[in-house]
Amino acid sequence: MSGSGSANAELSRIGRRAVAEGLVTGNAGNASARIRDGFLVTRTGAYLDEPGPLVFVPLDGDIPPGASRETPTHRTVYLETRHLAVLHTHPVHAVALSLSREKITPVDAEGLLLCPSIPVVGGAPGSQRLADRVADALLQGKVVIARGHGVFAAGKDLEEAYLVTTAAEYACRILYLAGAHAVRPSRE
Repeated sequence: MSGSGSANAELSRIGRRAVAEGLVTGNAGNASARIRDGFLVTRTGAYLDEPGPLVFVPLDGDIPPGASRETPTHRTVYLETRHLAVLHTHPVHAVALSLSREKITPVDAEGLLLCPSIPVVGGAPGSQRLADRVADALLQGKVVIARGHGVFAAGKDLEEAYLVTTAAEYACRILYLAGAHAVRPSRE
């Protein structure tokens, strides 16, 4: 992405799709795109389908006021991986299965192709602990689930992150409907 105008347009397009598919509700979720020596991220409380002005965040230094509370995760992903976009959503089936698993192993064809193993990590939303765990997982793949919280997907652009998000949620929905949703105590 070359600048904030194109990033905002792409984020709005992907945000509308995420809302339409039920991957987020209300003003939950956030997204970012890498540019120059930093990245653009949605504001705290922004709706993904109507994000408004994005916040530029440098790769080092203070996080500007108004940036999403998940900005530490976005920053750590950009510092530790080669991904150029991050999409964070709260899809219901992925969150439900994350409560009882350390990883999700899809059984559907699309899931096996796009996200054959989905790690589940712990950490409080917005914390550096979660940021580190998400970035570590995204070194090996394009999607990770924060236990009881939501999906972080990454890729070369927001379109790729969105496609991996939908594949992960679809895989979790299939597993849930097939009866794999019995809650077992997690280790964390």
